[in-house]
Amino acid sequence: MDRSLTPRERAEKLVAAMSLEQKIAQLHGSMNTINIYALPTADQMAAMSPEEQDRLMAQLQVQRHVKGIDELGIPRFRITNGPVGVGMGDGHPSPAATALPMSIALAAGFDPALASDYGDIIGSETATLGQHVLEGPGVCLHRTPIAGRNFEYFSEDPYLSGVMGVAVTRAIQAHDVIAMGKHYVVNDQEYERFRTSVEVDENVLRELYLLPFEMLVKDGDIAAMMSSYNRIRGTYATENRYTLHDVLRRDWGFTGYVQSDFWSCRSCAASLSAGMDHEMPDGKWLSETNIKNALEDTSLEIQTVDRALVRRFTQMFRFGQFERPYNPGVIDAQAHGARSRTIGANCAVLLKNEGQVLPLDAQAYASIVIIGQAEFVDQACNGGGGSSKVTPLYTVAPVEGMEDILRELGSAASVAKFTVDKDLSNLAAAREAARQADLVILMAGSVASEGADLPSPNLANNQNQMLTDLLPVNPSTVLVLKNSSPVLMPWIDQAKVVLEAWNQGTEDGHVVADLLFGKVNPSGKVPTTYAASEDDLLYAGRPERYPGIDEGEGFPVIHYSEGLNMGYRWFQSQGKKPLFPFGFGLSYTTFELSGFAVAPQTFDGSTPITVKITVKNTGPVAGAEVVQVYLGIPVAGQPPKRLVAFEKVFLEPGQSRELTLTIDPAATHHPLGVWDCAAHDFVVKPGEYTVYLGTSSEDTPFVAPVH
Repeated sequence: MDRSLTPRERAEKLVAAMSLEQKIAQLHGSMNTINIYALPTADQMAAMSPEEQDRLMAQLQVQRHVKGIDELGIPRFRITNGPVGVGMGDGHPSPAATALPMSIALAAGFDPALASDYGDIIGSETATLGQHVLEGPGVCLHRTPIAGRNFEYFSEDPYLSGVMGVAVTRAIQAHDVIAMGKHYVVNDQEYERFRTSVEVDENVLRELYLLPFEMLVKDGDIAAMMSSYNRIRGTYATENRYTLHDVLRRDWGFTGYVQSDFWSCRSCAASLSAGMDHEMPDGKWLSETNIKNALEDTSLEIQTVDRALVRRFTQMFRFGQFERPYNPGVIDAQAHGARSRTIGANCAVLLKNEGQVLPLDAQAYASIVIIGQAEFVDQACNGGGGSSKVTPLYTVAPVEGMEDILRELGSAASVAKFTVDKDLSNLAAAREAARQADLVILMAGSVASEGADLPSPNLANNQNQMLTDLLPVNPSTVLVLKNSSPVLMPWIDQAKVVLEAWNQGTEDGHVVADLLFGKVNPSGKVPTTYAASEDDLLYAGRPERYPGIDEGEGFPVIHYSEGLNMGYRWFQSQGKKPLFPFGFGLSYTTFELSGFAVAPQTFDGSTPITVKITVKNTGPVAGAEVVQVYLGIPVAGQPPKRLVAFEKVFLEPGQSRELTLTIDPAATHHPLGVWDCAAHDFVVKPGEYTVYLGTSSEDTPFVAPVH
């Protein structure tokens, strides 16, 4: 307890004072051991209602801690889930918190400042609730639109994911809370997550899937990582020495600790030796019997046990967690809710606005009806099932939120709600409700869950048919989507207005009304491509890419054979036109870009490239534009473009600002680099690079070569 020593020195002294039994007790969580194979299968989970899934997870995960050891001053180590707020934490019941917009929504904000505010809320609430660890951010990529945990992850782009993840991490850890990056690595699908093996080329792993984790380590100084469920090239992630030691520690210099995902640990000696340091939620593998037997037969060394404990205790000392008494406080629900409302409104994406229907005039309607299925119209859409789901301190439902904003704007309009049955048995009555109203707000969407991928990228429960029937009924109809991942839109030609609001959480009702009635000008951009057709997706007709095939080993093997061509890179490399491209988003105002300049024209591959552009708000209201810089790499096998820089700029009407965006070869995201297996490093190859600048991956009218 000598604070004059470094955190590592204190950790080493502590471990030296521990008995073997005390050491073993600190290697794992304290939930009663269960048989993970007795848990519901993915298909069974998918068949459960969100409420049933939540009850199951609550039963399993109320003991999220490591027991303290009073005589050594080791506190009960309390761990809570994330990353979309303080999820299931240590306690019974699990503590309530602010239900924030989903991570995919935050990424749509394209704004590190928003991510910092988001992380600040999470870190503050985690500390207030007396928890030590927040399991987040999640920086796996959206390889497919149906992955069950896309709502927890940011984007299909590694750089955008890394930038947002770093900002969240720093803000969480500023509250002396350990942030935990997850799920390390290529846990990009929930299908058979306990069994699947991912086969991926080294350059693809380094340039895409590892990249945001590298940014968390080098730019975020993250304290912990969570190892994923899946196998990586045949070896479980918790036993994979290459990813846990060679990459994470040797190549990146990570000094934190690695925790297993819940029940992802599959061995004792192999996992600890590979670099996994802590088993959660129980001691199924790192039990006293197993550890002692492994030490006895020398498959495990006591130095390895000590190493694992020193790594975790060092982070606990780093954040003052040994000195901090357990004294949970009260979250300022209204203040944090107001901040969540601001974040959420700045993340919504205006996908379509034919005839500038939006923003709506609050005085123009006497009667408004909100129509949709229960998850989207009856209550706030606090989406995302599984262990990361937040128990909200309060929520604002759609009708309540819209009434609040209308009254604030001086409107006496009535707001009614019509809930459409999932089997559409009352669709005729819904049509009549739409016909009679002055304004129709249709609400539809998807709510994904940990444990199972979505069956398809189509809206579930007949919502496509519902929209096809209801969109033409009333000419004054607006569609609000509340998705946790991009969806197909076969009805898009019938919709004049489409606003992607995402799963908003606590302040859903206010956020949507703020946007519809122009209190906030939408400024979000698409963080993951919306495909025009399921046939355009990278796994269409390619089961080896997803969901994987059994190659005779008894488990599914997924081949990332598309290589670097994932996300917008896939669409561009294949010449496929997306419905809404990465980086796209409309506004209630207009912007003009001019004065494009790139310098130097020729460089040695080590000096930064600067890109200048002037942005002017040429429309009638204040708004924000996101300037995006992409780079074409002159190396065989590289996609047409990769995102290398972006900046969100807020401008009043008529205001202009010159921006300077920098492409630095030395940056952690290796903007000009390609992975060279022989050099075991990122290298910048000679040739003619192409700098693209615009406002989406498809709209890049400014182009310049750099040699």
